[in-house]
Amino acid sequence: MITLTPDGVMNPGLPGVIGVHIEGPFISEARKGAHDAAKFRDLDERGVQLLTSLGTGCTLVTLAPEVTEPGTIQRLARSGVVVSAGHTNATFDEMQVAFRHGVTGLTHLFNAMSPLTSREPGAVGAALHHSDCWCGLIVDGKHVHPAALQIALACKRPDRFMLVTDAMPIVGSDKDFFMLQGRRVTVRDGVCVDESGTIAGSAIDMASTVRNTVRMLGVPIQQAARMASTYPAQFLGLDRELGHIAPGFRANLTAVDDGIEVVATWIEGIRN
Repeated sequence: MITLTPDGVMNPGLPGVIGVHIEGPFISEARKGAHDAAKFRDLDERGVQLLTSLGTGCTLVTLAPEVTEPGTIQRLARSGVVVSAGHTNATFDEMQVAFRHGVTGLTHLFNAMSPLTSREPGAVGAALHHSDCWCGLIVDGKHVHPAALQIALACKRPDRFMLVTDAMPIVGSDKDFFMLQGRRVTVRDGVCVDESGTIAGSAIDMASTVRNTVRMLGVPIQQAARMASTYPAQFLGLDRELGHIAPGFRANLTAVDDGIEVVATWIEGIRN
């Protein structure tokens, strides 16, 4: 959970929180997923001012490039906002423009974005074709078929893939439902779905994601660990303080056993 002060500035004293991720409302209705389209809006000057003034911590925004002006993306990037494409119906060519203007990653690759097809590679094709952009992967065996994820991993350098959970409030609890914008979302067979059957986030934690990456995708544990730590830190521009076990880095650590089950965790050097 991200804590904001009344003036919208992130609380810098909250252990373990490094920033805020704003996924929407600047996204495509065609690829909205479980988002409420009634709340979508253009990224206007007021929105830019808000995104570039959130205060302490990293700001990541997921937006649809095709509904955002390239110059606006460039302004965000130059102001230090990390810009990722997601919930997007962008064409391959529209994604190339977005990359040139500051988009550096794609949020949950394959999900809620234009697919790779023979005549229109879409956002997925653009992500796999671009050598430097980062790709977030949800490895729960539900959002994306494991074979599709293996194909993606074979397409480009391994240090451009990051593990993301897309976890919802039920993770870490014994509840099997939660409310989202007035709608009931239920966990069915390990998947969060709303009343219409649309996937609404995930029911997986990061340790399970790492475990799945090793077991489902055949990725070595060392690489899977980097996909969960080092590479996301690099994507966010925080690789001088996070993502490594080294002097001067934040001591946010997770100890696991041989079965990749969590044994202990530390946040800012304090064991939990």
